[in-house]
Amino acid sequence: MQLSATRRGARLARRLSVQQLAEWGWGYDSVASGAVAHVVAELAVNAVQHGRVPGRDFRLRMALDDAERLRVEVVDARFDRLPPGPARRTDALAETGRGLVIVRALADRWGVELRPAPCKTVWAELNLRSAR
Repeated sequence: MQLSATRRGARLARRLSVQQLAEWGWGYDSVASGAVAHVVAELAVNAVQHGRVPGRDFRLRMALDDAERLRVEVVDARFDRLPPGPARRTDALAETGRGLVIVRALADRWGVELRPAPCKTVWAELNLRSAR
C-alpha cells in the first residue's frame, strides 16, 4: 500500500493493517492484531516524522507465511536517516523516542535495509501463533 507521508497516512496504515489481519483470520480483538497495530503505527509514524521528503509517499507491505510469521515493512524516502540501533537508551523524561522500544518489545526481530537511493525499509517480524 502506498500512503501519504502525513499523520493521516500513518493512521490509515494502522487501520489497514488491522483490517488485513482480520481478512487473514486474525480477529480485530486478538492479541496479535493489537501487537501488529502498535508495530505498524510506530513504523509509519517514524516514516512520516523522520523519513518524509516533500512530495514522496511511504509504503506499507505485510506478508504472512505458512508458519504464521508476519513481516511488516515500511519504506520511506530517507536512506540517510537511519533509526538508532538497539543499544541506544531513551531518556526517561523525554517526550519522544520510545517508538522503537515498543517495536522491540512486540516484534520478534526488526531491522533496516537500505534500498537503492533514496529509500530504506524498516521491517519487523512477529510470530502471530505465539500471540494467540
